[in-house]
Amino acid sequence: MQSERSAVKQQAAETIQNNTHRRSVLTGLALILAAAVILSFFLGRYPVSPSELWGIIASKVFPIEPYWTDLMEKVVFNVRLPRIALACLVGCCLASAGASYQGIFQNPMAAPDILGASAGAAFGAAVAILNDASGLVITLSAFVFSLLTVMLVYCVSKKTRGSKVLGLILSGIMVSSLFSAGTSFVKLVADPGDQLPAITYWLMGSLSGATRQTVGMVFIPMSLGLIPMFLLRWRINVLTLGDAEARTMGINASRLRGILIVCATLVTAASVSVSGMIGWVGLVIPHLSRKLVGNDYRFLMPASMLFGAVFMLVVDNVSRNLLQTEIPIGILTAVVGAPFFVYLITRKEETF
Repeated sequence: MQSERSAVKQQAAETIQNNTHRRSVLTGLALILAAAVILSFFLGRYPVSPSELWGIIASKVFPIEPYWTDLMEKVVFNVRLPRIALACLVGCCLASAGASYQGIFQNPMAAPDILGASAGAAFGAAVAILNDASGLVITLSAFVFSLLTVMLVYCVSKKTRGSKVLGLILSGIMVSSLFSAGTSFVKLVADPGDQLPAITYWLMGSLSGATRQTVGMVFIPMSLGLIPMFLLRWRINVLTLGDAEARTMGINASRLRGILIVCATLVTAASVSVSGMIGWVGLVIPHLSRKLVGNDYRFLMPASMLFGAVFMLVVDNVSRNLLQTEIPIGILTAVVGAPFFVYLITRKEETF
């Protein structure tokens, strides 16, 4: 009896210690994100000093006599602020969607594009570019086609037999291939002098089109997806135990899985519609976050959100400052993600 009590006390102490460590990691990630955001305002071809940045921001609240140019103020508020905000949102959304899918499907290789959202968005954007649409229409077209693709995947999966989860994944692969073929056909008939380069560049991923308007347009769908995923994060732990265990705890696993899939799809569609095809973030970041906080989704979800925002912000800064010409973000994320993929397929089995 004495030994059992000692074991319980020791286990409780270890749990408290682990949770304290995890909270410290989350605090550290939040501080790193804040530092990265501030630093991003200074990076770029147009130099902005710390005193000028503080003056520009403070002038919106206090009556300060401008000692900076109008161009500098436009660069801060109309160029860098929307891009920084969009980088944080996209990174947060893709990482959290990847973490959710990995828990929902209990598959370490699951990524945000597993249900065809990225393929649908690519086709929608390609069609819009083919019709010489504006940037806003391209974003809207990508978002709508992304959602329609996932709806088609769901409808096809309902007709499959056997495991519903496996049917959903296989339907996603099939429909993704169909829309990828459609995108290839659009590229084939596009004007090689104007439209084809635009489609190709969009598919490589970039945040160069970030504006206040685009940030405002995707903020609502992103919030509608992120907030439920954050609030339901502890229930994902139950999903990883299996549907039978979830039922014994009074949780409808099918309904919960459906809600999380809708939320993850919504944030993925919103992200891809404004950033293009940015791969690996939803696969790599959740696994790196697991190394920091473990498999407990109470901590893994916020860690993935913060880590994703930091990662995307750093990659975007590198893409626009490393060379004279801006490097597509999709290229840089692939440089990081491909070696990590090799690690994933060769590592020892672990739980999710």
